Amino acid sequence: MRPTLTFKKLLMSKWTAVIPEHQEKHFIVIQVYDPIGQSPLPEGYIEIESVYSKRTQIMHWTELKNTTTWIQGWN
Repeated sequence: MRPTLTFKKLLMSKWTAVIPEHQEKHFIVIQVYDPIGQSPLPEGYIEIESVYSKRTQIMHWTELKNTTTWIQGWN
């Protein structure tokens, strides 16, 4: 059974794209919304970075729960 995904533990977590685009398969969460700090991200959003190309994208953290798109860890 997959462990429960929580917003607070996402920073520096590793993810695998189920269907890679532009040879980008492995990603790391590099930034999460911080309500206390000076976060440039909207509430509930994260920034992930491709290990291959260093390209980043911003998305809502709940999108990582979609198992047809993302797998936790590097597979």
